[in-house]
Amino acid sequence: MSEVAAAKMKLLEMRKRAKRALIIVFGAAIGLSCAACNRGAPPDNEPVDTSTYRPLPTPANEFDQKLQLMRDAHFQHVWVFRRLDGKEFTSEDSEQLHANAPRVVDWIGLEDRKTFIAGSNFPVPPANLTALQKRYKIEDYSGK
Repeated sequence: MSEVAAAKMKLLEMRKRAKRALIIVFGAAIGLSCAACNRGAPPDNEPVDTSTYRPLPTPANEFDQKLQLMRDAHFQHVWVFRRLDGKEFTSEDSEQLHANAPRVVDWIGLEDRKTFIAGSNFPVPPANLTALQKRYKIEDYSGK
């Protein structure tokens, strides 16, 4: 065999090796990508929870529910008003509360009409608060 023929044979052999190497590399890449997609399924008795939502329990009574509504509104000040005599609120009470706490944004009354929850981003002026305390029991729930 001549040197030229031997060189050609060597070149053909190198090409075959290169093709085999490429086939092996591509085969391995395809195998790895398929293996990554085929993750094992969780056991039947253990379902996977992928949700991030975790509902909070509903407050037990109407007062707690409405207080939570007021807190969810992110007011800086939250007060609970009840009459000192324990009676239901009247239209006169409503006028007095609005006159002495004019910057209260939201008022929520309970069904018994004996309790009102107020929310505001501004404090009630001290003089007005003193006037309100003569007729109402005021509980401060700000920041609680």
